[in-house]
Amino acid sequence: MTDEIKSLEELNAVGVETVAEVAAPREPVRDALGRAYATGKRKDAVARVWIKPGSGKVVVNGKDQDAYFARPVLQMILRQPFSVAGVEGEFDVYATVKGGGLSGQAGAVKHGISKALQLYTPELRGALKAAGFLTRDSRVVERKKFGRRKARRSFQFSKR
Repeated sequence: MTDEIKSLEELNAVGVETVAEVAAPREPVRDALGRAYATGKRKDAVARVWIKPGSGKVVVNGKDQDAYFARPVLQMILRQPFSVAGVEGEFDVYATVKGGGLSGQAGAVKHGISKALQLYTPELRGALKAAGFLTRDSRVVERKKFGRRKARRSFQFSKR
């Protein structure tokens, strides 16, 4: 049986390529309108994000990003994927967000933008992954336990 099985070196000498060497290049994923779609999540917030080439306009739940995310920190969070990828002002973003608070929603939109950018232009995947934007931040609020005041806080102890 062992004489029938050839080693990888013999197979490579003959010209048979291994699976690791034949990694297919990623193809852009776009819909009929030329948009890329992705879902971003953070805490309890879920964002549906569409990107397409444009002037850099960002619309969240029908409002401009400056009106929806009034704090400059949240607006900066939305711009991070574009600055890391080096494509600032090249894509229009349309997003709908549900759940959570403003901070979680901004993180969800950022996650969705990063995933959509990677789907639209696969060459940007390396920069976005190195910055950690494609990883979903899985930290969520811990549930309240029975017999406790909060998730971990106990009631005040009284000896007498």
